[in-house]
Amino acid sequence: MKVAVVGVSGAVGQEMLKVLDQRNFPLDELVLFGSSRSAGSVYKFRGKQITVKELKHNDDFKGVDIALTSAGAGISREFAADITKFGAVMIDNSSAFRMDPDVPLVVPEVNPEDCKVRPRNIIANPNCSTIIMVVALNPIQKLSPIKRIHVATYQAASGAGAAAMEELKTQVSQSLAGDPVTIEKFKYQLAFNLIPQIDVFTDNDYTKEEMKMHNETRKIMHSNMNVSASTIRVPVLRAHSEAVWVETEQPLSVQAVREAMEKAEGLLVKDDPSKSIYPMPLDVTDQDPVYVGRIRKDYTCENGIHFWCVGDQIRKGAALNAIQIAEYLVEKKLL
Repeated sequence: MKVAVVGVSGAVGQEMLKVLDQRNFPLDELVLFGSSRSAGSVYKFRGKQITVKELKHNDDFKGVDIALTSAGAGISREFAADITKFGAVMIDNSSAFRMDPDVPLVVPEVNPEDCKVRPRNIIANPNCSTIIMVVALNPIQKLSPIKRIHVATYQAASGAGAAAMEELKTQVSQSLAGDPVTIEKFKYQLAFNLIPQIDVFTDNDYTKEEMKMHNETRKIMHSNMNVSASTIRVPVLRAHSEAVWVETEQPLSVQAVREAMEKAEGLLVKDDPSKSIYPMPLDVTDQDPVYVGRIRKDYTCENGIHFWCVGDQIRKGAALNAIQIAEYLVEKKLL
C-alpha cells in the first residue's frame, strides 16, 4: 500500500500524518508533496525521515494507491489528472469536486457505500461544518425523514488554516497589550470579536459557506431537505460548534432522538442540563467523535428537535474523515 499526502505542510496535511500514524493505517510507503516553497522539508513518520517532493506535472503518482489531497481547490483541479492517471484514488479535501455529479461526497458514518461508484477515481471530503452536522443528523434521519434544518455555526480560526490560528493568537496578545492589531487572514479583527461572514456572499445574500451546507447535506444524505445556515467565525482555535434546529416529517420524542444518537457511529452524547454538562470546543479539540448535547424539543415547531454539536474541525472536519474513507476502501477491497 503506497499512500501520498499532497499539501503536507498545512494544518490538515500535518493532521493527516498524525491520524495515519495513530490509527495504524496499513501503508508500506508514504510519499509527501508540497509547493516549491515546502519542497525539501523533512517530516518524520514511523521512525523514517521523509523529504517533501514538489508537486509537478509528471509521473510521480505511478504506483500510488491512495492520494490524500489538501492543497486548495485550484491545485486539486490542476493536478487531478496527474494524481489519478495511474489508478490512484484521490480523496480530496478541497471544494473543487464536491458538487460534481460524478464525484461521490462521503462521510463514512453516513454514506460510505457511495465510495463504490467513482468514475473519475476521485472522492470528495465535504466541508468541515457539513461533516460535523450530518454525523449528528444521520440518526434522526433514520427515525423520520428530515424536512427542514436551520443551523447557526460558530467556526474556529482553524477553518482558515494554520496561519489564521497564529493570527488569532497574535491578535489576542496585541489587543491585551493595547497595540495595533494585525489583520491579514480575516476581514476584521477576530480576537474578542465575532465575524458573521465566512467566504464570499452569493446573489441570495447567503455566503458560499452557507450554501455549501445546504447543497452538500442534500447530496450526502440523498435527500431534498432544506438547509438554511448562518456561518460565523469565532475566536476559538480549532473546534467548530453548531446550533441545529431540525423539523422531521413525523414527531419524535427527545428520548428516542437521544437513544438513537447514543447508538450512532462517530457520535458521543454529552447532555445533562441539570449539571451544566454539554460539549464545548475546548473539550472537543483533538478528539475523533462529534459531540452532541442540549437535545430538546423545539417548542415552536410540532415536529421540531433542537440540539448543539461540536467537532474538531481539523480532525473529524477534515483529516480524520479523509482517512476513514481510505480505511473503508481498504476494508471493502475497493482499490
